[in-house]
Amino acid sequence: MGEAISRWIQILSQAHAVSSQPPAKQGESESRRFGKHGRGIIAFLLQARPRMNLALFDFDGTITHKETFAPFLSYAIPRRRRVLGTALFPPLVIGYRLGLVSGIHIRKRLVAFGFRGLHAENMVHAGRRFSEEVLPMIVRPAALERIRWHKAQGDKVVVVSGALDVYLTPWCKRHGLELLCSSLHAENGVLSGRYQGLQCVKAEKCRRVRELCDPASFPLVYAYGDTIEDLDMLSMAQRKFYRWQEMV
Repeated sequence: MGEAISRWIQILSQAHAVSSQPPAKQGESESRRFGKHGRGIIAFLLQARPRMNLALFDFDGTITHKETFAPFLSYAIPRRRRVLGTALFPPLVIGYRLGLVSGIHIRKRLVAFGFRGLHAENMVHAGRRFSEEVLPMIVRPAALERIRWHKAQGDKVVVVSGALDVYLTPWCKRHGLELLCSSLHAENGVLSGRYQGLQCVKAEKCRRVRELCDPASFPLVYAYGDTIEDLDMLSMAQRKFYRWQEMV
């Protein structure tokens, strides 16, 4: 055992010496520069070094046990708009639950009705409070445990969500996670009632992930989702989980 440990110490010392050498001079061969065993040691250490995987998590219904968009809307907008909205939007909500109205359409309508004309800075403050007061009560403990497992493995963990950045950004920062999500558009500090770009759902999730990193560069991609808006993202992964059941 003592001889084996000594041998490993010798190998690591040689590797450190090789890696700390200056760049090769013009005309100097790599084999001559590193010596007989140097390149083999470097190759061995690179192969032995663990590589991070990529883990992509939807938020609403996956990390949480319920959607967050409607609760945040109710939490953040003025009371008068909430009361008026309860009279105007039931037909759309019923259509959504019956599958007749898409989530993209109803969220677009609700953003226009609920947020237009409000101060963006006030919404940021509301989002931070929502992340502190409401989100902890609806987050799945099992989801946090799975996130901690990925982080302990050294994986790159990214939340990819159609929910809003005003409350997801502080939550993800608190948990040390990267974030791709939907944002509200503002002009001169006032919300316009539109999204900034596309909602981060369906194919847009994939586009944003590829903009952030190259999934093919990771040994393994995990993806977690719970609705049809996550299926495109799940298709990017070798290990995919739909409503916390692994898909074969």
